Amino acid sequence: MTRLHVTVEGTLFATDKDLLMTHSEYFRALFQSGMRESTQDEIQLQILGAMGFLITLRVLGGERPILSGEEIVQAVECAAFLQVELLTKHLVNLINSDNCLVMYQAAATYGLLELFHTVALYIRDAYELLGEEVHCLPADLLEYVESLLPSTFVAVGAHTPTFEFLEDVSRTMCYLNENQNQWESLGCIPDDASTFLAGVTTLDNKVFIVGGARGASKQVVERSFCYDADSHSWSDFASPHQLRYEVALVGHEGYLYAIGGEFERVALDSIEKYCLSSHAWSFGKELPQAAAGPPCTKTMGRIFICLWKPQEATIIYEYDTLKDDWISLTSFKKMQSYGHFMVGHRDNLYVMRNGPSDDFLRCAIESFNLTTQQWTALPGQYVNSKGALFTAVTRADTVFTLNRALTLLYKVEDYTWTPIKEKAGFNRGGSLHTFFLRLPKKLELTAN
Repeated sequence: MTRLHVTVEGTLFATDKDLLMTHSEYFRALFQSGMRESTQDEIQLQILGAMGFLITLRVLGGERPILSGEEIVQAVECAAFLQVELLTKHLVNLINSDNCLVMYQAAATYGLLELFHTVALYIRDAYELLGEEVHCLPADLLEYVESLLPSTFVAVGAHTPTFEFLEDVSRTMCYLNENQNQWESLGCIPDDASTFLAGVTTLDNKVFIVGGARGASKQVVERSFCYDADSHSWSDFASPHQLRYEVALVGHEGYLYAIGGEFERVALDSIEKYCLSSHAWSFGKELPQAAAGPPCTKTMGRIFICLWKPQEATIIYEYDTLKDDWISLTSFKKMQSYGHFMVGHRDNLYVMRNGPSDDFLRCAIESFNLTTQQWTALPGQYVNSKGALFTAVTRADTVFTLNRALTLLYKVEDYTWTPIKEKAGFNRGGSLHTFFLRLPKKLELTAN
């Protein structure tokens, strides 16, 4: 390690020169320039804040600090001036309704374009919840937010291809027209695609379907499919090396991750990742145990999964995509039930289960905070008389849940989910896949 002393606002920082060169375009150019500073072991940064530089060093050292308003402004300044992509990613992962307006204006001031666009999309989705605060933005920044497409709630039922029912309504993918309170068609999934026991996820405004099965015999589907919302078109792509159904699928930073699943009724412990740029699958580190349909979610730029152990134990693992490793985070014991899934919001993971089987309309929710490493049981039971809670996805601070009878929206706040709206249900049998897409207006008109 090559030591370097950096003075910022009168504060002296001892750090690793190679670390700065690896992650900062500014330092890489400085030390490769041949100028006098390139050979010095002590330099000064005149225009940055000491707090921002300390945050930069913490992030480069592997920490994930939660930042306040002034810390965010200085961190944005450092990310822009020093050109530190890792810090920019961390800021993107921190976006929430409490800091989005500050972060948006800071990103605009310092020209951090990736953060600027990402936080603008978040504000577009949180527009209603932010209320009058959003109108305090400068006119040009507000205009940019309003020019963006909002996220739209989309659902598709469990469809297994059969020759007899090619026009089966279960093939239809639909979006919720929230203004009209009705579901509109986005067209049918391809004839050969299956959403029954398939992995379904979104990435870059596209829907990906991997695996799945045909009929009760669970014959595996050998093709994978992609729906591009921008062009309203379907295409197919290569399937994983290990064919699988009942697979967890996650989209993250240019990759699809196919986790676990089954093949010929045998649970799998393998994981494969698909690179969208190279169009190739490769194997990752195996799961700690074989698992079919494991609950999986993503939050704060991190991937998490639930696995079961004997004696009713549930263990949550994080998949470190950079190190290709599974990290055990926490466990708890709870009677298992037929329904079990997980969603992420800010630095909380919410584990939900319908049941036990003697009361399938009751949904209990436990929350695990990634920062404090503490479990909290949400008060009460999440019950409605019109059907059990089968699916949930988040948009800003709102959770969308769905069953045949209704779409129920909750606001997430202080370890409680508060019901705020009821919308039309999705009248499809079997399991459901729900997600968000940004639908061009022309596509909505075409679909209608």
